[in-house]
Amino acid sequence: MGETTQPEITDARDANRYEARFGQELAGFAQYIRTPELIAFVHTEVDPRFEGRGVGGALVRASLDRARAEGLAVLPTCPFYAGWIGRHPEYADLVYSARSAVSD
Repeated sequence: MGETTQPEITDARDANRYEARFGQELAGFAQYIRTPELIAFVHTEVDPRFEGRGVGGALVRASLDRARAEGLAVLPTCPFYAGWIGRHPEYADLVYSARSAVSD
């Protein structure tokens, strides 16, 4: 297991997920469904060996920052994502709202 403090986060588009790695070891992932306008995060999983090291938070932050940069709305169907966004209101503007979609 690597000793770096933060995992490297990559978008593994062929697998429809963001991955967190320490070196070559997969520490966790966030599965998504993506359209040209929206990304829905449906499942997040962290390997028990890496729990408590900020892997889940790093996945969420990196993927939401990427969604913002790409102009995507976010649908946090995964309870971990929904809870994280609830604790970080600076990301609330990314959350898809049917009301805002109708007003466009």
